[in-house]
Amino acid sequence: MEKVFSPKLFGLIKDGSVKKNLSKDILAGIVVGIVALPLAIAFAVASGVSPEKGIITAIVAGFLISFFGGSRVQIGGPTGAFIVIVYGIVNDYGLDGMIISTIFAGVIMIGFGMLRLGTLLKFIPHPLIVGFTSGIALTIFSTQISNALGLTLADVPGSFIGKWGAYFGGIDTVNWYAVGITIVTVLIAVYMPKITSKVPGSFVAILVVTPIVAFLLPEGAVTTIGSEFGEIKCNLTPVFPSIEWGQLSHYLQPAMTIAILGAIESLLSAVVADGMISGHHRSNTELIAQGIANIASPLFGGIPATGAIARTATNVKNGGRTPIAGITHAVVLLLIMLFFGKWASLIPMSCLAGILIVVSYNMSEWRSFRSILRASMSDVVILLVTFFLTVLVDLTVAIEIGVVLAALLFMKRMADNAPKEIIGATNMDSDVLENYKNLPKGLGIYEISGPFFFGSAKTYCETIRNLGVNYEVLIIRMRHVPFVDSTGLKNLKETILQLKNEGIHIVLSGVSEPVKKDLLKGGIGELVGVENIYPKFDLALQAAKEKIEEK
Repeated sequence: MEKVFSPKLFGLIKDGSVKKNLSKDILAGIVVGIVALPLAIAFAVASGVSPEKGIITAIVAGFLISFFGGSRVQIGGPTGAFIVIVYGIVNDYGLDGMIISTIFAGVIMIGFGMLRLGTLLKFIPHPLIVGFTSGIALTIFSTQISNALGLTLADVPGSFIGKWGAYFGGIDTVNWYAVGITIVTVLIAVYMPKITSKVPGSFVAILVVTPIVAFLLPEGAVTTIGSEFGEIKCNLTPVFPSIEWGQLSHYLQPAMTIAILGAIESLLSAVVADGMISGHHRSNTELIAQGIANIASPLFGGIPATGAIARTATNVKNGGRTPIAGITHAVVLLLIMLFFGKWASLIPMSCLAGILIVVSYNMSEWRSFRSILRASMSDVVILLVTFFLTVLVDLTVAIEIGVVLAALLFMKRMADNAPKEIIGATNMDSDVLENYKNLPKGLGIYEISGPFFFGSAKTYCETIRNLGVNYEVLIIRMRHVPFVDSTGLKNLKETILQLKNEGIHIVLSGVSEPVKKDLLKGGIGELVGVENIYPKFDLALQAAKEKIEEK
């Protein structure tokens, strides 16, 4: 059994991987550090705290997540997913409350890892993840309209509808300088990657826009970080909150929200990274590392942190293959804060708004959102309920109700699809048992028995992937699959694509009409070919034999 806590870095040092890839990791870390700078500042400002807190988080948490983490390439730091949570906690409990809640969350995440709950991710339905992620993206976008348009508003309500009411009420205060800066920032951030992927668009936008504001526009023409928050302080001294012991229970709910969201985000990022480098992360170790980082970050003035999918992908694309890249990224940010922090105060708030508008679009997952809307009614209900609760009520409520709703709808679907009679061996295809004795070499058969849903999809697909690589043709029997949800479709599609890339031919058998309809909606038909989906095993077996003979 895998150890509960076994950081990747130490093993990679022993096997020589760190030494072998050192130069590439350092270069990747420098690029990621530059990418992380504007994002760290923007996430902090949008969260309602001073900009240096975002940089401190990326430095302290980024270092610890790479040093102790269970992924080779994970980059940690502040992320857009936490903006809504941190903003709410700071408003309700103040900075001390945010520090205490984040420390509590770190302890909870360590507990998750120690209890070996790293596989928790597979029990979170895909529509639920897309629902709250898209909801967070829309909420982030809504918080940036005031800065994007340069509106002069005395007070902006906390609610989504209240915000938009205030924006329309103050539309006559639009600052056209700010609008222009926002548009330029968005265009640079969007189109820069099409010119070169080596230099991040958000960083280029800051380099272009900030000097224009500082030297060409009239003084005070737009709001800047300096005019809003003052000079960015280069301070990494420990911060100790004022604790009222009788109030500690008040921080449990926000702490649990931070812990659950941080765990989901970090493990999602690690899974994405595994796919990019053909690696395998240690989920329990990763959770413990995230917990350590979230205990340390607020003690130095930071905010909650987790694995950042975009920065992790940037790391991989630039050659990062060991945690040294993540450590380098933290060191680069420290040097920038120490020597160039004072210049960051000149960055316009409308430039940060433009960056966050692009971030919110990228994290909106609108393609997945649209795809799920074409799935089963239960998936659509989970998606929309989670989405609207995230936007209109609260992220914590959205996750809690979303999980309960997913469980209830799953039980309903199980009841609706329960077999009306017991199927015995005599009801099997007449020649199945005999055919199993005379299978041609190179043919594998795997049977999925039961619903193919978010709780079982990961296990089934791992088995299919491990089994399939040993054969030329793989028959997947689905005669006892009453239904498949969007999480199952997503995992099956990824698994079949991986096997096809290995040159393995896939045939599906025993597929009922309702399941076939879902498979076709999910794109499985295009992937394996509609002609390779059979209602009976004997037909699938004959097709598989013919395929092997052709090879």
